[in-house]
Amino acid sequence: MNITLAQAEKIIQSAKEKSISLNTKMNIAIVDAGANPVAFARMDGAWLGSLDIAIKKAKTARLFDTDTGMIGELSQPGGPLYNIEHSNHGLITFPGGIPLKNSEGDIIGAIGISGSTVENDHAVAQAGAGAI
Repeated sequence: MNITLAQAEKIIQSAKEKSISLNTKMNIAIVDAGANPVAFARMDGAWLGSLDIAIKKAKTARLFDTDTGMIGELSQPGGPLYNIEHSNHGLITFPGGIPLKNSEGDIIGAIGISGSTVENDHAVAQAGAGAI
């Protein structure tokens, strides 16, 4: 099962609202269950350099079905996933990417957020993921 465009738009709206409440400007990427792009929003004034990061966070979260921050913890020097960020044409292994699940708990896609601190990126991703 895949995320629908309507769901992706609802997620983006929730993420934008959280970004505004944190006084940040974010890039917001949504991918489907196959890690293919479904929707993207770049808030006015969001960093151009974060565009690609948001997309890669969403893809990373879906490819490994886990929060990108958790992958980051495992990919530190000496960790079991050290250097994983070099696989799959480049991954992002710090917070801001979260798998998206439907009401049955099936993963239907992922969200990736970039544009602020990793703490804010993760908080905005959580807000978006909580919209469905």
